[in-house]
Amino acid sequence: MTALHKNFIAGDWIEGVGTVENRNPSDLTDLIGHFAQAGADQLEAALDQAQVAQRAWEAYGIERKYSVLMAIGTEMMARAEELGILLAREEGKPKAEGKGEVYRAGQFFTYYAAETLRQMGDSADSVRPDIEIDVRREAVGVVAIISPWNFPTATASWKIAPALCYGNAVIWKPANATPASAVALTEIIAKQDIPKGLFSLVMGAGSEVGQRLVESPKVNAISFTGSVPVGKGIATAAIQNLTKVQMEMGSKNALAVMDDADLDLAASLAAGGAFGGSGQKCTASSRLIVHASVHDEFVEKLVAATQKFKVGHALEDGTTIGPVVSERQLNENLRYAVLGQAEGAELIIGGTRLDMPHDGYYMQPGIFVGSTNDMAINREEMFAPLASVIKVDSYEEALHTVNDTNFGLTSGIVTTSLARASHFRRNARTGCVMVNLPTAGTDYHVPFGGRGDSSYGPREQGTAAAEFYTVVKTSYISSGTPF
Repeated sequence: MTALHKNFIAGDWIEGVGTVENRNPSDLTDLIGHFAQAGADQLEAALDQAQVAQRAWEAYGIERKYSVLMAIGTEMMARAEELGILLAREEGKPKAEGKGEVYRAGQFFTYYAAETLRQMGDSADSVRPDIEIDVRREAVGVVAIISPWNFPTATASWKIAPALCYGNAVIWKPANATPASAVALTEIIAKQDIPKGLFSLVMGAGSEVGQRLVESPKVNAISFTGSVPVGKGIATAAIQNLTKVQMEMGSKNALAVMDDADLDLAASLAAGGAFGGSGQKCTASSRLIVHASVHDEFVEKLVAATQKFKVGHALEDGTTIGPVVSERQLNENLRYAVLGQAEGAELIIGGTRLDMPHDGYYMQPGIFVGSTNDMAINREEMFAPLASVIKVDSYEEALHTVNDTNFGLTSGIVTTSLARASHFRRNARTGCVMVNLPTAGTDYHVPFGGRGDSSYGPREQGTAAAEFYTVVKTSYISSGTPF
């Protein structure tokens, strides 16, 4: 019998009101397990206990909090191989990437463990005599975390770790596509020295559990990563209770390749940025904006670089691109491959489903040429191993095209000109800018986020996370009548 994996509600592992099955997208005969779906009453129990536990946790000494977060991070890093294989098995990314994701997730916890010891306030003199001012940050309260399936452990961790660091309680609703990784992380957190109910795992459909969670007046802040339409729905619900929100949503990232670029480097950066993780990254470079004078040579090198990728079972040695996460995602990807051609772009390689020894959701990376920036394939987030090449005649046109989007998460430029690189860095309207690097790939100790439809609310990661997970309190203290 396949094991039933339970929710962790208010300090106890309990069954739900239903279950969903989780299968390996590399091999659909591989059933990973059945996972409980929480009901409304269970969610309310989690929220009620979280309010009690949060007050107890906030009162913990900073070294006690440090020990908890450090223990979580240390165990995750020590078990990166084991948990990375589990992640690869259920999400489809190659096992090396799965291991790397879990290890990086552990680093988020150890980083924020250290931050518990660095929570400093400010003091000031009042404009009035004999009054001192103390300014410090305090926990926002109960935080709802809604995380995606494409980085199921890392994205959740860069939200959970700062939430706990700054004294909050957490109600976590992960994506139903990757519940096994959520249970594994919860098992590590649950055995730590934390108040009962401080952390709850509430698996369930976004339209049911997720909606009730964001509408609850018992939630003080919501951190969400997902699509723009869902994010706008969350914001609409949250404003009814004036709940604080932080959202990372869609993207349409561009990599500009200039006429002075090292084209071997440019092709490598473009292929890795566009097709790594099967294109299922919010930082993927799906728009490749290339100077006309090097266009043909770049495309030739890009095709060659793309052909070197090995699409295969996520757990097999040598696989560099695994399957996409689900049949629904695969069908949506194939729809864009057809749509791009209907719009007038030429699909010169890939963009088709692959027949493999294992029954899974495999797709060959595809490259469009002859595309224009007004096409749907260059306006909408595809979340697919598909990239479009857009030809431009100048640096100025390239920069304009980079910025001509509703999104603004990451952008990049490949150039040997320091002047161009500096100008691009200052004028690209994105939250992250890469120079001679792929658009995908960020560090955990600095702010992360975008502009436009890509992000809303305070930045994630690094010390910037304090802006969302805390509230500022200003205290005035009279020293009394001087002697």
